[in-house]
Amino acid sequence: MTVMAKPEHTNARTMVSAPSLSPATIAKPDLISVEQAKTMDVARMTDLFKAHLNPGQLHFMKLLGFHKIKIERAEGMFYIDQNRRKILDFFGGFGSLAFGHNHPRILEARRKFQEEKCQEIAIAFMSQYAAALAHNIAKCSPGDLDMVFLGSSGSEAMEAAVKLAERAAGPKRPKVVYAENSFHGKTKGVLGITDGLLYRAEFKMADNTVRIPFADIEAVERAFRSDPEIGVIVLETIQGGGGIIQAPAEYWQKLRALCDQHGVLWVADEVQCGYGRSGRFYAFEHYGVVPDVTALAKSLGGGKAAVGAMIARREIYMKAYGTPKTAMIHAMATFGGMGEACVTSIEALNVLYDEGLIDNAAATGDYLLQRLQALKEKYPKIIKDVRGKGLMVGLEFHDFSQTLPMVLRPIVSVLDDKLKGSLSGFVGALLLRDYDVLVAFTEYNRNVIRLEPPLICLREHVDRFVDAFDSLLSRGIVSIVKDFVKSQVR
Repeated sequence: MTVMAKPEHTNARTMVSAPSLSPATIAKPDLISVEQAKTMDVARMTDLFKAHLNPGQLHFMKLLGFHKIKIERAEGMFYIDQNRRKILDFFGGFGSLAFGHNHPRILEARRKFQEEKCQEIAIAFMSQYAAALAHNIAKCSPGDLDMVFLGSSGSEAMEAAVKLAERAAGPKRPKVVYAENSFHGKTKGVLGITDGLLYRAEFKMADNTVRIPFADIEAVERAFRSDPEIGVIVLETIQGGGGIIQAPAEYWQKLRALCDQHGVLWVADEVQCGYGRSGRFYAFEHYGVVPDVTALAKSLGGGKAAVGAMIARREIYMKAYGTPKTAMIHAMATFGGMGEACVTSIEALNVLYDEGLIDNAAATGDYLLQRLQALKEKYPKIIKDVRGKGLMVGLEFHDFSQTLPMVLRPIVSVLDDKLKGSLSGFVGALLLRDYDVLVAFTEYNRNVIRLEPPLICLREHVDRFVDAFDSLLSRGIVSIVKDFVKSQVR
């Protein structure tokens, strides 16, 4: 095969000639086998990650010490690395591991599906598995939320939700309200209602959006009254990337009333806070209200499949896509409703209720918050706030200068903005290195550690995490910084 390029132009296209039409066998490239991938060491993983995935991300993995770890297995609440170290998972894949790792019932459902050689992609026909999953999701949803669109991710589910609502609102009401510090996905459409400069970068955003503060009902009312073109409002019920931020019950009740009064459709983003994580199937159920459209993903796939879903009131769905002429405007994509993914989700929903995991999220989440509140009282100069609902918890540190001895505060305070997130990073890195505990962070408030353990989490797991966290904080901030610096030069 001949390769021709223009080396004098760095942006020149590489031209590849067509293969000759000869009967010769096409040579197999130097491919890595499954077994070779399984036995790959950390050094080789690092080389390939740098060469083919995301070299910039590797910088942050090195800072946190995550680049030294190769996960060999995962089971229940734990990852197991190349040294057979069991790492307690309080990260939970941003809420995508409600059942922990490799739940046996979910594995068994997938095994049977494969052994029976059931259809995986059957776009030309109706799928009994997609139909059954849609039915189950509708049964789990309150009110008249009963029309389901199946996709492969939270971003895709939210794209479907916003498109449906905008179309149902009509061309005379094209504007979409969203909140400060919101995160609704990174795909091009929902990027316009994701309030993050990092993610927006220099992309051209849609010009039909209106930004308001989160949890400010007066701002919602002002927007609705002043702009009759507003047809949709999109809100996370609990802001995840914003730092685990909630609004009071009366906010959601007044929001529902305002939407009804002004004819605005409410889209509730439950991708992260839904599916039982808050102690109810949907977080909005805590407030006695039902949106017009909502979305799920993360744990919907049982930790083994990529599944997202939009769920809408039938009236809204029919306005948008209810005729033969409009039905295919936003029909399922190729991988929406794949057989094994649907079977995985069907079994996962049954496990969710059979094992009482929603109730466990509420009870264990309350216990986690109580224990963390006690730590806040023990370390008031370090921990600023503890908040959350169920097993979606945020732990916020004070700005770095405020955690230091009084004599150092004036000197360091001028650097607080640049140092935001540093303490979270130090603590996260040392929890992993010294205590075998994995935690997560938030996108917008970098002083917040995000805790979203699997819904199978028990008190014993909470105790192990909190005791480790207590032990680490007892070193004092200066020692924590020194220990982290030492870890970077080893």
